[in-house]
Amino acid sequence: MSTLRFHAVKETLTRKPLKIEENERRSAIFGSNVFNQATMRQYLTKEAYKSVMDAMQNGSKIDRGVADHISTGMKEWAISKGVTHYTHWFQPLTGATAEKHDAFFETIGDGLAIEKFGGGQLVQQEPDASSFPNGGIRNTFEARGYTAWDPTSPAFIYETTLCIPTVFVSYTGEALDYKTPLLRALQAVDGAAVAVAKYFDKNVKKVNASLGWEQEYFLVDSALVASRPDITLTGRTLLGHSPAKGQQLDDHYFGTIPNRAMSFMRDLETECMLLGIPVKTRHNEVAPNQFELAPIYDEANLAVDHNSLLMDVMDKIAGRHNFKVLFHEKPFAGVNGSGKHNNWSLSTDTGVNLLGPGKTPMSNLQFLTFFVNTIKAVHQYEELIRASIASASNDHRLGANEAPPAIISVFIGEQLTKVLNELEGVTKGKLSPEEKTDLKLNVVGKIPEILLDNTDRNRTSPFAFTGNKFEFRAVGSTANCANPMTVLNSIMAKQLIDFKAEVDALIDKKDMKKDDAIFNVLREYIKTSKNILFEGNGYGDEWQKEAKKRGLSNNKTAPEALKARVSKKTISLFEELGVMNKTEIEARYEIEVEEYALRIQIEGRVLGDIARNHVIPTAVRYQNILIENVRGLKDIYGKDFKKYAKEQLELIQDISGHIEAINSGVTKMTNERKKANTIEDSEKKAVAYCNKVKPFFDDIRYGCDKLELLIDDELWPLTKYREMLFTK
Repeated sequence: MSTLRFHAVKETLTRKPLKIEENERRSAIFGSNVFNQATMRQYLTKEAYKSVMDAMQNGSKIDRGVADHISTGMKEWAISKGVTHYTHWFQPLTGATAEKHDAFFETIGDGLAIEKFGGGQLVQQEPDASSFPNGGIRNTFEARGYTAWDPTSPAFIYETTLCIPTVFVSYTGEALDYKTPLLRALQAVDGAAVAVAKYFDKNVKKVNASLGWEQEYFLVDSALVASRPDITLTGRTLLGHSPAKGQQLDDHYFGTIPNRAMSFMRDLETECMLLGIPVKTRHNEVAPNQFELAPIYDEANLAVDHNSLLMDVMDKIAGRHNFKVLFHEKPFAGVNGSGKHNNWSLSTDTGVNLLGPGKTPMSNLQFLTFFVNTIKAVHQYEELIRASIASASNDHRLGANEAPPAIISVFIGEQLTKVLNELEGVTKGKLSPEEKTDLKLNVVGKIPEILLDNTDRNRTSPFAFTGNKFEFRAVGSTANCANPMTVLNSIMAKQLIDFKAEVDALIDKKDMKKDDAIFNVLREYIKTSKNILFEGNGYGDEWQKEAKKRGLSNNKTAPEALKARVSKKTISLFEELGVMNKTEIEARYEIEVEEYALRIQIEGRVLGDIARNHVIPTAVRYQNILIENVRGLKDIYGKDFKKYAKEQLELIQDISGHIEAINSGVTKMTNERKKANTIEDSEKKAVAYCNKVKPFFDDIRYGCDKLELLIDDELWPLTKYREMLFTK
C-alpha cells in the first residue's frame, strides 16, 4: 500500500467516532433558530406582524415604514441569540447558495457605535453580480445586481449569522437565480388551480404546491477522499476497479446504520430541527456507505430553500465527523448513484389535497380532474421536463439500470388505468341520468377503495403516482429542486388554464352542465395523453423501441435534452405565464450548456493528470521490479529462464499494453479537448465535449482499472473502492 494510502486508511481506522447526545425532544427545539410566526408575534408589532402575514399568504407588498419595524424586531431577536452579522441568502445559478455577511454595527461619532439594521437593509442589498453566471445578460464591467427579501420564506440563524432568504436579479430586472422563476411559477399555478378548484368548492381562495424531497448521498472518510484528486476536484471517481463485493447481496439497504454515520445523522438532524427543516426519515440506501434522509412535505418554495440549506449544513457537519459527503449522482462506478425524488402535489387553503381522493363522488371527480390534467401536462411538455433535470452529473444516472430512463413516462398503476379506460368511454356530449349515475357510483365513487389496494410502485418510472401525489424520481441528487419545480408548476398552470377554457366553452356554447363538460374534456385528455402512460420495465430495450413508436423523446445526454429549454414552445409557455421572458430563458440555456462543457473539461484534465502522473509512473515502477526479477531468474537459470519467468514476462507485456493504451487515450482526449476549446458557440462546444471528448474517459479508465488489478497493492497510489466503501 502506498504511503499516502496507508496514512489515510490508518487515520480512518484509528479514529474514534464523535458522540452526539440527543437530550431534548425534537418538538421542543424545532424552529428555535427561525424567525417564524411564533417568534414574530413576540418581537413584532401587530401592524408589522399582519403585514408580513399578508405578504406570505396573499403576496401583498410591505410598506417601507413597516419594514423598519420588522427589521428592528428581527435584529433584536437575532442579537438575543448571540448573532453578530446578517446576510441576504440567495441561490445564484452556480448550483450553490451565496451569502455576504455584514455586521449589526455602525459608528455614530465620538468613538461610539451601535447595533443597527434598518428596513432598507432588510428589504434590499446590492451584491456584485459580475462574477455570477448570467448567460450574457450582464457584461463583466456591469457589476450591479440586487437581492430582495422573500418574506414567504422565514429568516433563520446559522452559525451566528442571520440569514434572510432573497431573490437575486440583475440591474435591468432579469432573474439571476433559481428562486425568482419558482415564485412566479407558484403564483401562476395558484391562480390556475384556484379557478378550477372552484368548480368543486367555491370557498377555495388559494392553492399551494407542496414538495417533499428525498435526499440521497454517500459518506466517505475525509482522509480517504484527500488521497483521491478526482473526488476532490470533480465529486466522483474517474477511475477505480469495482471491489469483489459491492451491493450484490443487498445487505446494506435498510440495514443497521453504522455508528459513525449515526453520529453524523444525529448531529445533522439536531441542526435541522433548530433550522426548522422537518426531517423525519433516515436509512441506509442500496449502495455501501450510501444513505438517505427525507422531510415532511412543505410548501414548495420553503421546501426548496430547506433543501438548499440542508446541503450546506450536511457538508459542514460531515467535516465535524471527519466525513466528506458526496452528492454527485454517480460517485462510484458499479454501484447505485444518488437521486433526489421530488414528491409533488397541490393543496387548497381549505385543507384538501387535490391529488388525493375523497369520500364523495364530487371530491373524487375533483381528484380525477387534477390527476388527468397532470398526465396531460406531462405528455404535452415531456421534453421540457427532461430538460429540467439535465446535467453532466445526472447523465451518469439516468437510464443506468438503477434510476429512471431518459424517456419521460407516467406510471399510475393497473387499477387507475382501468378507471381512465372507463372514463374514456364516456358519451360525447350530455350524459344520460343513467350514465351519470353509473359513472359516479361504479367508477368515480370507488376510487378510494382502488387507491387503498393499489399501493405498488414502479421504481423504473421517472414520474409515478403514489396514492396522493406524483413522485418525480428522475431529479438528480445535486440538483436545486427549484429547476424541476418551476417547470412542473408552470406546465400544470398552463394545462389548468386550457382545461378551464375548454370546460367553460362547453358550458356556455353547448349548454352542458358542469359535470358533463368536465367528463367530456377529461375523456379527450385521456385519449390524447395515452402515449405517456407506461406500466412496464423502463430499463428494457423494448420500452425504448415502444417509446419511439409513441413519439416520445429519448434525449440521453444533457446537450440533447437542454435544447428543449429554448424551443418556441417553451418560450411561449414561460412568457405567457410571466415566469421568465425570452432573455432569461436563453441566458439560462447558455449557462447550462456552458457549465456542461466546463465540467467535462475539468474531468478530462483531472483524468489525464491522474493517468499520467499517478497511474503510469506507478505501473512503470512495478514493471521495473518485475524486470529486475526476470533478470535475476536469467542469472540463475540461464537460457531456461523463460520457463520460470513466464508469468512475469506476460505481466510485463500486459502492463506495457495498458500503459500504451492509456497514454494514447490521454493524448487523443487532450487533442479533442483543445479542438473543443476553440469553439466559441456554447451549444456546439457542449456537443463537442459530449461526443468527442467524453468517449475517451471509459477507454482511459479501462486501462487504469486493469493496472490496479495487476500492480502490487503496496505501490498503488490511490485509495481503492473497497477502502472507501467498506471502511466504517
